[in-house]
Amino acid sequence: MKAMILAAGRGERLRPVTDRLPKPLLEVGGKPLLAWHLERLAAAGFREVVINLSHFAQLIAERMGEGAAFGLSIAYSHEQRPLETAGGIAQARAQLGETPFLLVNGDVYCECDFARLRAERLGARLAHLVLVPNPAHRPQGDFSLEAGSVGNGTGARYTYAGIAVMSPALVDGIEPGSRAPLAPLLRTAAEDGRLGGELFQGIWQDVGTAERLAALDQLLAARHGARR
Repeated sequence: MKAMILAAGRGERLRPVTDRLPKPLLEVGGKPLLAWHLERLAAAGFREVVINLSHFAQLIAERMGEGAAFGLSIAYSHEQRPLETAGGIAQARAQLGETPFLLVNGDVYCECDFARLRAERLGARLAHLVLVPNPAHRPQGDFSLEAGSVGNGTGARYTYAGIAVMSPALVDGIEPGSRAPLAPLLRTAAEDGRLGGELFQGIWQDVGTAERLAALDQLLAARHGARR
């Protein structure tokens, strides 16, 4: 299974720092957020990773290289302008192939088990989502979850973690180069009963604001200091 990391966004809410540095290269716990992902993917047995790029693309490609430092082979999918999540997947589809892949948002940190997700088999489903308890900034959540089935129900709702095992068929209707969000496709798949998922209750954080970035940095730095 290949993995794809979404790293093309501009990080508007983190300006002015993202005016000089792309969000995936912001450091938490002493290393770039993107490096945490790559290390964990390699440890989980992944060998091929596709990273989509747009904002400060060259900085990311120069810093991460071809992946040898991580024991990985990294391919880059370049976007002249950010194509949003589904558009980015469609643009990279030739590099991803036609089998399910692991999708990871580049602006989250999550300690879910990538190795177990690598073994996930979708069957007739279009995706398997990792959901998390709703954070304070998203109290309404995104989806319901019942017996491994993700839906749009009115029961207990959870937030999409930005991590999923996904079939390329989910973006069948999107032309490469087109801008398209992922959320509507996931909601349609949920309504059709073709979306599975799981609840992860460990450490997860998105870094969409300076405050959340600082909180994650403090957590990881404290943990690292405790190990030393």
